[in-house]
Amino acid sequence: MAKLWAGRFEKPTSELLDDFQSSIPFDRRLIRCDLLGSIAHATMLGEQGILPDADSKAIVEGLNGILADYDAGRLTIDDHAEDVHMFTETELTNRIGEAGKRLHTGRSRNDQVALDMRMYARDACLTVDGLLRALLDTLTALAKKHTHTVMSGYTHLQKAQPVTLAFHLMAYFQMFKRDVNRFRLAYGEADVMPLGSGALAGTTYPLNRERVAELLHFSDVTDNAMDGVSDRDFALSFLSAAAICMMHLSRFCEELVLWSSAEFGTAVMDDAFATGSSIMPQKKNPDACELTRGKTGRVYGDLMALLTVMKGLPLAYNKDMQEDKEAFFDAYDTLCKCLPTFTAMLASVTFNAEAMAKSAAMGFTNATDLADYLVGKGVPFRDAHHVSGTLVGKCVKEHRELSDLSLEELRQASPVFDGDVYEAISLKVCVERRSLRGGPAPKTVEASIHRAETWLETMRNQTTR
Repeated sequence: MAKLWAGRFEKPTSELLDDFQSSIPFDRRLIRCDLLGSIAHATMLGEQGILPDADSKAIVEGLNGILADYDAGRLTIDDHAEDVHMFTETELTNRIGEAGKRLHTGRSRNDQVALDMRMYARDACLTVDGLLRALLDTLTALAKKHTHTVMSGYTHLQKAQPVTLAFHLMAYFQMFKRDVNRFRLAYGEADVMPLGSGALAGTTYPLNRERVAELLHFSDVTDNAMDGVSDRDFALSFLSAAAICMMHLSRFCEELVLWSSAEFGTAVMDDAFATGSSIMPQKKNPDACELTRGKTGRVYGDLMALLTVMKGLPLAYNKDMQEDKEAFFDAYDTLCKCLPTFTAMLASVTFNAEAMAKSAAMGFTNATDLADYLVGKGVPFRDAHHVSGTLVGKCVKEHRELSDLSLEELRQASPVFDGDVYEAISLKVCVERRSLRGGPAPKTVEASIHRAETWLETMRNQTTR
């Protein structure tokens, strides 16, 4: 096939180069964006008198026909085309004749692909936003059921202090809430219309860039043509948000893997989201968690790939930037698989409240509360910390818990101990007394859940476009 740009060349490109530089196998997914962008461009060209009205209308009608065929699954995309932009223009010309050759007036493939990628990125951000909010709904629903489910909190993977499962779940709510905000920021970065930048220096045609932005629902237009065609920060912002989101999923998955092990025994994976072993009949493997954890690495790789592509590029457009698409598409596809699978899996997990409470009762998670009890009796915290540590050491040697110590034994460590100490170090009281905002007390967590649900409702009511 003759290239649309072949006028300057005396011989055709090598088949090796054609295959090497062809992007149609992956950028074909941009075809809706390309067609919609071209429809807006042709409409504007007609309104501005840059194209005869008849040509503009013929182009728009032809592009709408291609779009309708694509949406209906009737469009055959030529795998030998150089890219999706060349394919749509060639297809248009084949359908409507000479008028189709006028579509490219006042634009370059440089600003055309920048437009398509920004449109695609906006849609991707909206899709991920919806998937994240579904996960957040699941987290709040689960948290409501477990505001009184006491479990051990950990630092260094060592038992630290008693908390509740709801408190733990709402920690992840905060992570994924930040992810929602990051993808909305990425949407804002993509929501700037670059068409009219030309190859790098704009055009002499009297384009109405604001009209194209209006037709395509962009909130602004780019302010520098050179940056307009060479910027991929919006894609990097999406990939960065995707990498951080996958990191959050991976952390949660790691905990679910641990909790579902026999050593913890505090969570049971639903059969629908677990697999067995080909040799060991007893196995129930948390594959959904493990695969999500593994896929985090590929999204990190997508981010690093595009950062590396962009790091040494002089202004303006360079062919290297064709590498933005596969990284972006892969990260987006991975998120679109991981998020709904994880959400459904999490909703199906059975949490063993009894095992959690039993585990929290062991390991001296109330040692800090024992020290706080002494502080309440006038003992300086540093001295109280030492007394509590000494009693923990005694219990470790004797294989006992703090609540097992008699009042006489406690008073040997400090004479201020009294009978009310046992209530003070009960797990229920330990949790309930941590009632400052941000703490695990049931009423505090319930208020946190209410704020979370209010925020989610606000997000639902907001229209990004």
